[in-house]
Amino acid sequence: MYPEELVAPMSRELTSNGFHEIKTSTEAEEIIKNNKGTLLVMVNSVCGCAAGTARPGVIASLKNEKKPEKLVTVFAGVDKEATDKARSFMLPYPPSSPSIALFKDGELVHMIERHHIEGRPAQVIAQHLEKVYDHFC
Repeated sequence: MYPEELVAPMSRELTSNGFHEIKTSTEAEEIIKNNKGTLLVMVNSVCGCAAGTARPGVIASLKNEKKPEKLVTVFAGVDKEATDKARSFMLPYPPSSPSIALFKDGELVHMIERHHIEGRPAQVIAQHLEKVYDHFC
């Protein structure tokens, strides 16, 4: 597990842009399973090579006219139970950090895994998400 002082700025990058941070498995289950409408779940990560572009990409995507109704995040390597529970709703996709999942009415409708994020600039990630929002939101 990573120390809080290391991950706090990475968490704030999302929470200061409208994301609710999920800290428990119970909260993760309630929010994801019972959500009506669209919900974006960002599995945050310390990884600089992928998370360093994923967070800005997700934030930039929210300027799109259509966007998810609710935004939440879990932090891999910090909130283990919450992350594990969120990932259980992302099956059959294997755990990856960072990753971005879009749910509609409690069902997974789009998944962006780490290998879709690595090596791509934030703007490319944002453009991909904007197309996803236009289709599902």
